[in-house]
Amino acid sequence: MAGEETGQITGTQDKDYNIIWFTEQCLSNVLKMETFAQDAERAGDTELAEFFRRAQGESRKGAEQGKAMLKSRLAG
Repeated sequence: MAGEETGQITGTQDKDYNIIWFTEQCLSNVLKMETFAQDAERAGDTELAEFFRRAQGESRKGAEQGKAMLKSRLAG
């Protein structure tokens, strides 16, 4: 039943919820990648730290895109 929810139960259409969920996951990933990068730096592994920083940047981009899409859809 939850897989078929289209806003009648929650009051939020799935597509809107999906954008919110995506944005939250991206922001959560930004925080997690910071922890991972700091762990790698403490271990002296700059290559791995840079990898996590790049991943963090991509997650940040995803969050910004999600916020922009949500803003435009909720305004309309």
